[in-house]
Amino acid sequence: MATLPIASVSSSTMVFSMKTPPFPSNSLKHPYIRNSYNHLPSRRLALFQLGSVSAIPQSEFFGSIVSGKSENTATAIKEQDALNWVKNDNRRMLHVVYRVGDLEKTIKFYTECLGMKLSRKRDIPEEQYSNAFLGYGPEDSHFAVELTYNYGVDKYDIGNGFGHFGVAVNDVSKTVDLVKANVGKVTRDPGPVKGGTKIIAFIEDPDGYTFELLEREPTPEPLCQVMLRVGDLDRSINFYKKAFGMELLRAKDNPEYKYTTAMMGFGPEDKNAVLELTYNYGVTEYDKGNGYAQIAIGTDDVYKTAEAIKLCGGTIILEPGPLPGINTKITACLDPDGWKSVFVDNIDFLKELE
Repeated sequence: MATLPIASVSSSTMVFSMKTPPFPSNSLKHPYIRNSYNHLPSRRLALFQLGSVSAIPQSEFFGSIVSGKSENTATAIKEQDALNWVKNDNRRMLHVVYRVGDLEKTIKFYTECLGMKLSRKRDIPEEQYSNAFLGYGPEDSHFAVELTYNYGVDKYDIGNGFGHFGVAVNDVSKTVDLVKANVGKVTRDPGPVKGGTKIIAFIEDPDGYTFELLEREPTPEPLCQVMLRVGDLDRSINFYKKAFGMELLRAKDNPEYKYTTAMMGFGPEDKNAVLELTYNYGVTEYDKGNGYAQIAIGTDDVYKTAEAIKLCGGTIILEPGPLPGINTKITACLDPDGWKSVFVDNIDFLKELE
């Protein structure tokens, strides 16, 4: 079913929400589809208008094509220029956005059980939502979670497409004890991963989002994974390598359990947050629910980013440009499975954190 992008604005990093069934198509104010960055109705309208603005021509980004070349050759040159630029862009996963039913309860669980720190929080009563950013270090250098609470909505459908968040801890058993002491749900007790020796456990937060606890040596980025399920792993790997500039860090096939995983990221897995893509044999589509929203990624140029995504077969759901009111330049897209990502101008993002 086609969905209509709902954009929202705030004094912080840009995020987007997509309207999800079964809500009626004219339900633009329904709390399920609001996220942060939605301070003023006029800004929301302006964001819809941004989607109709044409992007700057590719030639202005990737250089002119030598005359006399065939159309196929010209296209190949454009694509190669785009891919080369993507590889050299300064990119980092900034934060992951999702909706929760009780902001204070979730903050308490993350800080007391998982050791996260609350970096900032805001309430936007005129738009009837609040959100909070938590993580393991300053947002200008660490991956974070952005929690969104919509007034009056205490439950969301997580669906079966979202997998889990990964958190690296020094002692999995000790963390699990904290979770149990805070009446958290443990869905897999500490123990070695199937077919290996690494100690892991699985828990659920108050809203039912799954966290995988991974026992590791101290790392600069404990919030280390976002796992999403995809319908064609080779297609997804190719897309994220070309359009996003991510590296395939490792892949593993598990025929005994009928699934394959691939770790994608912008740097070494032990020092950066990564995207874990999972393919379950024979499953090509998933229900995404309305809880998980998207990942935000930094870039030096949202215009070039959007053009590269288009060339690689991605779908731009918000054309690149500055947000009214705060002038942060952003663009938003969908991958081949419909998972959303938002790219945010690096310099503008740092200005917002000030």
